Parts: sequence; structure tokens; C-alpha cells
Amino acid sequence: MQKHLAELLQRIPCLFPLKEALEKALALLLACARSGGKILICGNGGSAADAEHIAGELMKGFLLPRPLPQSAQEALRAVCPEYGPLLAARLQSGIAAVSMVSGVALPTAFANDVGPELCFAQQVTALGRPGDIVWGISTSGNSTNVNHALRTAKALGLSTLGLTGRDGGAMAALCEVELRIPADKTPLIQELHLPVYHALCAALEEELFSVYQG
Repeated sequence: MQKHLAELLQRIPCLFPLKEALEKALALLLACARSGGKILICGNGGSAADAEHIAGELMKGFLLPRPLPQSAQEALRAVCPEYGPLLAARLQSGIAAVSMVSGVALPTAFANDVGPELCFAQQVTALGRPGDIVWGISTSGNSTNVNHALRTAKALGLSTLGLTGRDGGAMAALCEVELRIPADKTPLIQELHLPVYHALCAALEEELFSVYQG
């Protein structure tokens, strides 16, 4: 098992029932990243904060250095001799991820004009392409706007990943891979969501960028 996932299960034994799902989730995320796809993430409340957190860990260096490919560094130096060396040295390779909870104008306009329960589904419609993943987060699994995003993703040929708790709710049937925290209380589910997605972000980064380790 990938080392970050193995360390997670060793550190938090109650998550051991997620072993197979974690391996499948990592495989799904790797396939997306390696094919040039995007990871579209959504949730409400604390899960919205988690969506932002995940995107932040993926879009820049997390635990490992992520220098730009040599070709990109050379292009920056060639296009901009004055600032190219700085950009080439300090910009980092990212894993394409979009937090769909970000912003104010689009979700409020769509909520006002059409309906708040479709605010994430609309973004999936506009941004999603086959090969992308919609990653929904809901402690109950019954967040209507998140589940509509997952339904839209399935219809458009995107992969679906869910981070849930309790009995998985309606989300369970909508996910290609479901990571169901074995807990019933919302705060505990949320507390365990964080180490799960941290381990996945670290594992994904290591698989893609370990060549750059010193």
C-alpha cells in the first residue's frame, strides 16, 4: 500500500475499513492527473472549507518540491529575460484542482436566477470534461447541491469521488469511489475527513513528483 495511506491507517486504526476505497481513490486521482484532467471539489459549511483546503494542497507544493518542467523554465527565460529566471525558479508544478465553493458573483447570481441547489452542477456543466473528477464532500451524504453536481458529472462522463460519513446517504449511490468515515456525529466525521484527504494529497503528490526529492 502507498506509504502515506498505510501510515494513515496505522495512525488512525478506525479508518482501516477504508483501505480498499483509499487505494481506489488514489488510483482515480492519479489517472485524472496523469491524463491532464481537473479535480472539481465541492461541499457546504465545514466541507466547503475542506474543498478549499484540498485545492490548496493540490495546486502547489505540499510536502515535496515541485519544480516546473525544464521546458517550461526555458520558455519563461526566453519570453521574459528580466523576470523569467525568477518565475522559472519559484513557480511550482500544480495538480489541476478547482474549489467550486470559491467566488461570490457566480454562485449568488445562479442561486438568485435559477436555484441554489444547482450552483455546483452548473459549474460542472461549464468546467467538466470526460477525464475530470467531481469530488463531493458531505458528512451526511445528503447535501442536495453536492449530489446534483455528482449526478451531472456522471451524465457528462466524469468520474465521481465522495467523502462522507454515517451511512453515506444519497451520495453513496452516486460515487465511483466513496470514502465513508465510520462515525455518526458531524464534528467527528469532519475531524476524520482532514487526515483522509491530507493522506490522499500527500500520496498523489509523491506518486507524481517524488523524482524531485533531494
